[in-house]
Amino acid sequence: MKEYHVAVVGATGAVGNVMVKVLEQRNFPVRRLTLLASERSIGKTLEFKGESLPVEVLNDGSFAGIDIGLFSAGGAVSQRYAPVAAASGCVVIDNTSAFRMDPEVPLVVPEVNPEQIGMHRAKGIIANPNCSTIQMVVVLKPIHDAAVIKRVIVSTYQSVSGTGKEAIEELILQTRALLSGGKTEAKVYPHRIAFNCLPHIDVFLENGYSKEEMKMIHETRKILNDQSIRVTATTVRVPVFYGHSESVNIETERKITVEETREILARAPGVTVVDSIKENKYPLPIDAEGKDDTFVGRIREDESIENGINMWIVSDNLRKGAALNAVQIAEVLARDYL
Repeated sequence: MKEYHVAVVGATGAVGNVMVKVLEQRNFPVRRLTLLASERSIGKTLEFKGESLPVEVLNDGSFAGIDIGLFSAGGAVSQRYAPVAAASGCVVIDNTSAFRMDPEVPLVVPEVNPEQIGMHRAKGIIANPNCSTIQMVVVLKPIHDAAVIKRVIVSTYQSVSGTGKEAIEELILQTRALLSGGKTEAKVYPHRIAFNCLPHIDVFLENGYSKEEMKMIHETRKILNDQSIRVTATTVRVPVFYGHSESVNIETERKITVEETREILARAPGVTVVDSIKENKYPLPIDAEGKDDTFVGRIREDESIENGINMWIVSDNLRKGAALNAVQIAEVLARDYL
């Protein structure tokens, strides 16, 4: 089997850490692994297959000889260095929003549209979708194929790890302070996140939606290759460390029953149905943590419309929502295109 020189950009971040772990866990054919980050990470090391690898400083010369670059260091870094990497012959799989809506850049979830990976040749870049979009479209795609989805209404309950290590630490510190009768300080979020919910993810736009909400709308249509699907979203940050949850309501052209929906999803790649209200079984973030699949339950008919289905979707946002999806793209890329 051919092996590849792989770089992880933003290796010391929350997603970068998981990318390194997933590469090892899935036994990706790595000949050499290069860890890249900013100057703040000088002196740090990460473990990979029993070796302690040093973190190197990202610069214009970092990509010589590198075959695949997994980027997760923020949009500004990707905008600056992804074209540099591509010009060096490295195929970039970018986890930021920098290139997602570029018509020349494929936006890929391997269970949904792996055929788009071949479009990487246009710019040498493949975009990883938003974490909340990924887990939703994995569930929507088989239903769309079976019954044609007309409309999607989604409300998210997103964990703090989606913001990064600083947000995880802020939730820990605020929780400790509140439980000990102390005062809390909000630095990462505009308000206290401990024992609270913030209907505010990313910046607000002129239309009143947040950027996160509009990402879900536009990315869903692009990934499913159907601009006619009507999508509306409300995204909320909740005091959970790992795992995003979503309440999703869909309207289909053809009526599908709860039983048919369960059967469709039971066969869907990357999806696990957890749905037995008699046994109090439904997807929970604590159960999804560290797992690769997207979990779906609370499947029921929407009795307010003729062809409606409600469901509850949960996934580990650092894995399927980011690192795992990127590595899965790399697997298809290595198998079929490199």
